[in-house]
Amino acid sequence: MKEAHTQSVREVARRSELGFGYDTIEKGAHMSERGNTNIVENVYENFRGGDIKSLLNLLSDDIEWQLPEIENVPFAGKRRGREQMGQFFASLVDTQEVQHFEPREFIAHGDKVVALGHYAWHVKSTGREFGGDFAHVFTVCNGKVIRFHEYMDTAAASAAHRRDKYDEADAL
Repeated sequence: MKEAHTQSVREVARRSELGFGYDTIEKGAHMSERGNTNIVENVYENFRGGDIKSLLNLLSDDIEWQLPEIENVPFAGKRRGREQMGQFFASLVDTQEVQHFEPREFIAHGDKVVALGHYAWHVKSTGREFGGDFAHVFTVCNGKVIRFHEYMDTAAASAAHRRDKYDEADAL
């Protein structure tokens, strides 16, 4: 199962690298692939350092940020704009603690940067942990991230966030 998940994450990265299924912008509208990768690396550095204000400054005003729809996960789904991104990160921090977060590989092509990595999270409300490989697809334009899409193990996240009936009884 894990091997199949890793293969699907790599397939998403490969498809993104080749530009299949993603909108592209005109050639002159994006920075160099190295410059775009540096911006994405800065996003991760700011996230790991807890500097959300600096992270938000790397996003366009109308950023489109998408996680899969995941049952039981309050911050899942699509967000648009910096204000909603601030709410997203506040919800993420209120809900989960990072145990491990490591982007391991960056693949850049044109305005796209794909980060492949691994993370592990502790869910505060349930005490459960989950983790796995991820693929993050960033689109960068004029020095700002304009689009983000995450691919990850949604079943593991949902299970870790699920409050069982006995959990709800303990909360009363």
